[in-house]
This record gives sequence, structure tokens and C-alpha cells, in this order.
Amino acid sequence: MVFAQGYFFYVSIEMTSSQHCPCGHGQYAACCQPLHLKQQFAQNAEQLMRSRYSAFALQQIDYILETTALGQQAALDRVAIADWSQSNQWLKLEVVQHQPKLDKTHALVEFKAHYCDQNQGDKQAHIHHEISHFVLHQQHWYFLDPTLDLQITMKQPCICGSGKKFKQCCAQFI
Repeated sequence: MVFAQGYFFYVSIEMTSSQHCPCGHGQYAACCQPLHLKQQFAQNAEQLMRSRYSAFALQQIDYILETTALGQQAALDRVAIADWSQSNQWLKLEVVQHQPKLDKTHALVEFKAHYCDQNQGDKQAHIHHEISHFVLHQQHWYFLDPTLDLQITMKQPCICGSGKKFKQCCAQFI
């Protein structure tokens, strides 16, 4: 599958309110834009995941950082995240499943992000398939990043800020 620059699937960084949202769930103004502008907050894990996908597509790195679990934000590599966002042409998002209640505060979203790596000359379409976990803390959803090497013991306070011990909260989801 070859995608030429400017083709139907190309996502512009500067979106107008009437354009379709990169997550594919409606118009940007009624979908992810209010979340990106902090006018609204995600009502569930799937909505947060969709807004994070759109943030990657639109290179809104601050939003990606801010919607990661509070105790993980300092360990994030902003430059690497920006590079991943900028080096890809984001084609579409496919939600495979959403399990909104793993327990009182955790949820799961399985998705496939279709993209072209602009660093490769072949313009080959790729699929990033992920099962992500999310935590609800003080009425806000956050992404739990399993790729971060955190130096935390099971008896320390949880990375989500819940006040519970890590082993009794997010440990089983990372």
C-alpha cells in the first residue's frame, strides 16, 4: 500500500474544527479538540485513548505527557515521544475492544494504530497493535505506560497517586 504526501489519509497538524478527527470518531471540534484544549476531560478509557492517538497525529506532545499516570510523567522521554509523533503519518485508529471495568478504577483498551513511517523510503503501512491499561484518579483517566523502567517496590505508594500501595493498585496492570 503506497500513500503519497497530500493523499486522502494525510493528517494535517493544524486542524480546523470542521475537519474529521484523526481518531475517526467524528468532527475534531466535537471529538478530541475539547479534550486537547482542556475544556472537557475523557469520560472513559476509550475516549482518552482516542484523544491520545489524535494528539500523536497532531503532535500535541504536552497532552500525551499530561495524560500519562502522574507518577510516570517525570520518566517520559519528551524528545523520543515527539520523534515518534513527527516521524509517522497516522492513517487510522481501530479500536478492537474496550473493557471499561477491570475493577473500580482500571480499564483496558485494545487498539490498532495504522501509520506510515516517514523515515523509511518505502511508505509501507504499519500497524501498532497494543493492549493498554488506564487508571481513573480524581475523576480523570490516565494511561499506564508499561514501557517505563520504574524503580518502585510493591510497598511504595502507587504511581497513579491513589494513595494505595503499588501492589494493591496499578502493579497488576503494568
